[in-house]
Amino acid sequence: MSSLNKGLEKVEVKLKWDPSPMGAPVHDLDIVAATYTGDDPYGDPDYLVHFDQRAPDGTITLNRDSRTGQGFGPDEAMTLELERLAPTYTRVVVGVAIQQGGGRMTFGDVSNTLVQISEGYTKLAENDFAGIPASTAATVAEFVRGEDGAWELHDGVTGFDTEPASFAQEMGRRPA
Repeated sequence: MSSLNKGLEKVEVKLKWDPSPMGAPVHDLDIVAATYTGDDPYGDPDYLVHFDQRAPDGTITLNRDSRTGQGFGPDEAMTLELERLAPTYTRVVVGVAIQQGGGRMTFGDVSNTLVQISEGYTKLAENDFAGIPASTAATVAEFVRGEDGAWELHDGVTGFDTEPASFAQEMGRRPA
């Protein structure tokens, strides 16, 4: 946490993976963030941020969007300025979806995956998707605003077997 009683303020989600082997379909993983209001915290997202976008109010920004996993450092990076989100937002869910354009691909098919969540220099969570090798998408973090207004992280990876478009609607639903 950034300071006593303030909770999380500005976090970054970084995602990396190795490019596909020569001649194989491209590995394209995407970070997706969904925002939920206090009126409907487990319903449809109020808005999504994905594919080189930013939130309408500028509080969530996809800073880097890779379609191949090639390059130095993280392949994708998203900044969430939680302290700037309007009070109506009480929940933000962040996930990772694998594009399925080259045929069905799971986390087990992609080498050296890693998602890392940090605030400044403090690492809050990290996962390599090894626990969900048969999944095509996963939630990686849930940020929840407490009654005192402070944001906290509920980390943990939950796998899904769904297309990216369906995942965006399912990722924030209340667990069954």
